Amino acid sequence: MSGAKRGGGLLVAGTTSDAGKSVVTAGICRWLVRQGVKVAPFKAQNMSLNSFVTLEGAEIGRAQAMQAQAARVEPTALMNPVLLKPGSDRSSQVVLLGKPVGEMSARGFFGGPGPATQSPSGAVSPGNALHGGRREQLLGVVTDCLEQLRGTYDAVICEGAGSPAEINLRRTDIVNMGIARAARFPVVVVGDIDRGGVFASFFGTTALLSPQDQELIAGYMVNKFRGDVSLLEPGMEMLRGLTGRATYGVLPFQHGLGIDEEDGLRVSLRGAVRESVVAPPVGEDVLRVAVCAVPLMSNFTDVDALAAEPGVVVRFVDRAEELADADLVVVPGTRGTVKALAWLRERGLADALARRAAEGRPVLGICGGFQALGERISDEVESRAGEVEALGLLPVRVRFEREKTLARPSGTALGEAVTGYEIHHGVAEVLGGEPFLDGCRVGSVWGTHWHGSLESDGFRRAFLREVAAAAGRRFVPAPDTSFAALREEQLDLLGDLIEQHADTDALLKLIDGGAPAGLPFLPPGAP
Repeated sequence: MSGAKRGGGLLVAGTTSDAGKSVVTAGICRWLVRQGVKVAPFKAQNMSLNSFVTLEGAEIGRAQAMQAQAARVEPTALMNPVLLKPGSDRSSQVVLLGKPVGEMSARGFFGGPGPATQSPSGAVSPGNALHGGRREQLLGVVTDCLEQLRGTYDAVICEGAGSPAEINLRRTDIVNMGIARAARFPVVVVGDIDRGGVFASFFGTTALLSPQDQELIAGYMVNKFRGDVSLLEPGMEMLRGLTGRATYGVLPFQHGLGIDEEDGLRVSLRGAVRESVVAPPVGEDVLRVAVCAVPLMSNFTDVDALAAEPGVVVRFVDRAEELADADLVVVPGTRGTVKALAWLRERGLADALARRAAEGRPVLGICGGFQALGERISDEVESRAGEVEALGLLPVRVRFEREKTLARPSGTALGEAVTGYEIHHGVAEVLGGEPFLDGCRVGSVWGTHWHGSLESDGFRRAFLREVAAAAGRRFVPAPDTSFAALREEQLDLLGDLIEQHADTDALLKLIDGGAPAGLPFLPPGAP
C-alpha cells in the first residue's frame, strides 16, 4: 500500500453473527501483510468463551489472537479491549484490557428501558427511553486503544459483532457503527449466502441505519458462495442500483478451515471437529477421541491439534453410550465447573468416566475438566456453590480464588518440551499421582490447567502413543505433522481468498481514503 496514510483502516461488519467476519478480517490481514503493509486486527468488544493469553498476561478473544497471527504480529490487549465471557443466559464476566473486572448482567452492560413514569391521573407507564449501561461508558477506552494501534500500524482492520443493524443496541454501540463513526472508518458488510436471502440482508442492514451511519457503509462482500459467480452478477448489479454501493468480492465456500472463531462449534454436538484431516493413519488403527460437550464449554480449540493428526477422529458427545468406543475421552475447559459436574452426572457421563478410569482407559481433563476430575471443589466465586464433591478420579482439591490466573507456562512432559496458557480462577492442590504439567496423572487419567499443550508437536505425539498403548490400538502418530505449519497454511488460504476473489484495489482505496463520498441514503433509516 505504497503512499498510504499511516493509520488507515476498515471495519468488517456482518449481516448476522457467524457471517464470516472473523475469517474475512483474518484474510484481509494476511493479504495486507503479504503486500508489505504493517497491519493489526481490532475488535472493540468480543463475546466468547474461547480466549487466549498474550505475552503480557492479558486475556483476549482467540479470534483476535488468530487474526494477529494472520497479520504476523504479537497479539496484545489493545486488539480486544473488552471481552465478555458468558456465565449464564443473563450475565457475563467482563474482561477489560485483559483483566477481569467483575460479573455483569446484560441489562447492566448494554442498558435498558428507563424507569416507569406516572401521569397526573395516576396511570403508570413503563419506561420507553433507553438508559446507558456500562458499555456506553467504555467507548472512550476502546477508541483510545484503536488510536494507539493506528499510531503504530499502517492499517487497522476492525471486526464488528453481530449485525450493525441491531437497532435496540445502537445507542450504546461501541463495536459496530459506534467505532466506525468514532474512527471515520469505511464499513464493508459481509453476508453468508449459504444461509439464503443475502441481497435482502444487505439492503435491510443498510436501510435500518441512520443517515450518518449509512455514509460509512461502503459496500458488501458475499461469503461462502457455491457455484458459478456469473449467475450472481445480475443480483449484484441490481443491489448496486438499489443502494449505490458496490460488492467488493464473492468469496467461495472453502472446506477445511479450522480457524479460531468466537463460539461457533460449526458442527452439531455429535459432529466431527470442523473437518478432520482425511489422510490415512500411519499405523494400522485409527484413534477415536470423544469430547464431552459440557455446558459453557471454553477453549474447545484445545482438541484441534488432535483433529489435525492423520488417523485421529475427534467428536463432541453428550451421551454416556457415546464413550463406549472412544480410545480417549477429553473433559474440556468450561466457564462453569460446578454446572458441568452436575451435567456429567445427570447424563450418566460421570459414571462412564469412573468406569473408564477403573478399566485403565484414557481420560484427559483440561482446565475446568481437570477440576471436575478431582476430589473436591470449594467455590465461592464462580458458582458460589461452596463445597462440592467432584468425580474423584484424580487426587486434587480445587479452591476458587477471585483473582484469575493468566499465564503462559512452559515445561516438559513425557520427555518433550511443552508450552501452553492458563485461564482459571480455580487453584489446584495436587495431593498425589505422577506430575503432569501443573497437574497430575493416575494410571490412564491425566489432568492439567494448561490450554494449548497439544499444539506442541513432540508432546502431542508422545501423548498419543501413551493413549494408543493404553487403548490397545496399533496407532502410530505421523512423524511430521506440524500444527503451526498447518495453521499457517490455513491463514495463507484466507489471504488467497481475498487476493483472488475480492476487489483488492478497491479495498486498498477504502483503507487509505475512507468511504466514497455521496453514498445515497436508503429509507427508512434508524428510528
